[in-house]
Amino acid sequence: MVTENAAQIPRIVDLDGHRQLHVGGKPFLILGGELQNSSFTSAEYMRPVWQRLIDSHMNTVLGCVTWELIEPVEGEFEFRELDLIIQDAREHGLHLILLWFGAFKNGKSTYVPRWIKLDSDRFPRAKIFDGSTTKTTEVLSLFSPEACISDARAFEKLMSHIKEIDEAHSTIIMVQVENEVGLLGDSRDRSEAADKAFAQPVPRELIDYLKTNWASLHPDLRSNLAGAEPALFARTTGSERGWSQLFGQSASTEEIFMSYHYALYVNKVAALGRTAYPLPLFTNVWQNYAEGGSSSVSTVAAGGGSPGDYPSGGGTSNVLDIWHRFAPNLDFIAPDIYLNDYHKTCEKYRHSGQPLFIPEQRRDGVGARSSWIAIGSFAAMGISPFGIDTLEAQDNEYAKHYALMASTSALILEAQLRPASSVGFYFPPPQPAGGRDTYQPLVKQWDDYEFTIERAFVFGHPGPAAGMVIHQGGPNLLLLGWGFQVRARSLAIASTFTGIVRFEEKEVVDKVTGVLRTLRSLNGDETRSGQFAIMPNKDPDYGGFPIAVTIPARTGIAEVEFYSLVS
Repeated sequence: MVTENAAQIPRIVDLDGHRQLHVGGKPFLILGGELQNSSFTSAEYMRPVWQRLIDSHMNTVLGCVTWELIEPVEGEFEFRELDLIIQDAREHGLHLILLWFGAFKNGKSTYVPRWIKLDSDRFPRAKIFDGSTTKTTEVLSLFSPEACISDARAFEKLMSHIKEIDEAHSTIIMVQVENEVGLLGDSRDRSEAADKAFAQPVPRELIDYLKTNWASLHPDLRSNLAGAEPALFARTTGSERGWSQLFGQSASTEEIFMSYHYALYVNKVAALGRTAYPLPLFTNVWQNYAEGGSSSVSTVAAGGGSPGDYPSGGGTSNVLDIWHRFAPNLDFIAPDIYLNDYHKTCEKYRHSGQPLFIPEQRRDGVGARSSWIAIGSFAAMGISPFGIDTLEAQDNEYAKHYALMASTSALILEAQLRPASSVGFYFPPPQPAGGRDTYQPLVKQWDDYEFTIERAFVFGHPGPAAGMVIHQGGPNLLLLGWGFQVRARSLAIASTFTGIVRFEEKEVVDKVTGVLRTLRSLNGDETRSGQFAIMPNKDPDYGGFPIAVTIPARTGIAEVEFYSLVS
């Protein structure tokens, strides 16, 4: 039985197979912003930042807690600066997601305390082969127990402290465990302890898991195991097989080896923290190869295509199931999306029904408009652009999108509980002459109608389109966003005509309940004489047309009802 107090603690609730974040016992949509790496180390630095975030319509801030600052001396913990930051966030009405920069941050170990950095005997470092020599890195090796013991103890102290000072307030709603774990520069650790572990038989629990769940594994993992299936399912006698014997001698095998051990490590840290205070926990993932990325973008940004170009062992889609199985104390694994295909990455991380949250993504207009895909098509709990504290509110492209999402969050969260009842989208503007335009309209079938969502009609150059369409039953839709239009076609065999019977611009009366009221009834030019339900941009291009019939957007909210005639 869930106690009243436990029910008020932020948690992820399973509602008929859909997992939704609840804060204060109510559904919550994260309109987040992640700060620059070290911004949360100073309450003074943050004081002028809070209002900029509020003015950008954010409700949640993601910021670091660094191991080196909370445990400067082993066994002695200091939370004074963090307490000031939490208090300031609370006074500004903002929630927090804390990012534990423990042993691992971006495939490195730069945020560990001084007493760990200077003691490589007790805390050995990973070694990598750079093509000519084996060299020592600054990354803590997974294959010495001391690092995990110390990391987990510090994380437990952090979670205990959060419970003590914040359980009554729920300022902090989730905690990220480590940050973009994995090894850069090589596909696996080549230290003596790692070599010994790699030479051991593959753990039976991993073999059994892969065999039992083979058909439901992520396609990217099955691809990563290409060629290993016969050996995996073969009967074994005598001694068990090692990693290379079972999976083949390859960088993919070494990545699977590292993923298994990173998952075990992070799970141990998360488990101890969860015993202290059971907030939702997750870890984030630096993605591998960015599909369609520019060749001019370095692998530092794009990730690269080989383990070690991106952090080998992190929860990329080609090892995601291993993380799901061997890090059960994490509620989900979260993708950071910068240059990868946004839609595909969202889809990959909904694998096995896990919830979606994007803790890092682009902070530009492309990122802001793409957010509707995560929210509308993949029922994301929320999104968060990175480096948001160095933008003024007037320069923050997320501000108008977050304002609309905030005002309609009750409607969005309700739609997310009805699988496939909504779709989110972003249509970029056409490319300049000679450029390749990859735009494709969206076609959705709901009940007995086919709906086409496409760029809004303008006399000049179409602008970007982004938003969300929610099916309200039959021929009724709720439209959120700008720069698009919707037309419908009845699928009834005898139908000879489909048109608009009602199209109304709406505004929100009550954000909590999602109640709307009609602001204007739209027709004529606003529908191109009944052809489309148009949701224009705020500054549509007239293209030199002398009559002002291209209507600028206002609320970004509308309802449309279609009808069909049968002859």
